Amino acid sequence: MSSRREARERALQALYAFTVGGDDADHVIETIIDDSLGNDKVARDFAKKLFLKSLDTTELADELVSSYTKNWELSRIALVDRLLLRLAICEMIHFKDIPPKVSINEAIEVSKRFSTEKSGQFINGILDAVLIDLHKQGKLNKKGRGLIGMEALLGKKPEADG
Repeated sequence: MSSRREARERALQALYAFTVGGDDADHVIETIIDDSLGNDKVARDFAKKLFLKSLDTTELADELVSSYTKNWELSRIALVDRLLLRLAICEMIHFKDIPPKVSINEAIEVSKRFSTEKSGQFINGILDAVLIDLHKQGKLNKKGRGLIGMEALLGKKPEADG
């Protein structure tokens, strides 16, 4: 397992503990992220940033998800799926170096370990729609590799260089 995947899993567990347990963020970071990723500073720092930025992005992520689940109250979506959606949306918005499709694929892969059999399809559908929405709103701030595939996703042909 890549250290980024493990960091994403720890960030998910930290969000879960924060949401269910009600502990403060520092305690959750110390007991879940720092303890499990101890010597891997890069993974530990990534997990902390992802966890904290996800907390900051919760309202926006929930609004985006709600706009694509018209017949479902957000509270009816499985908690782990909601948290995975928040993490992936956070990555799309705040992590310029991570291609959006990587964030989506990682959310799907983590769902296979922590959620239901059908969660991956659900998460994929919501995140694909959110990705297009974020791009149209100008909230997708990606550079370099982060833009690869956006033209195809939006049905545009890439512009020629020069």
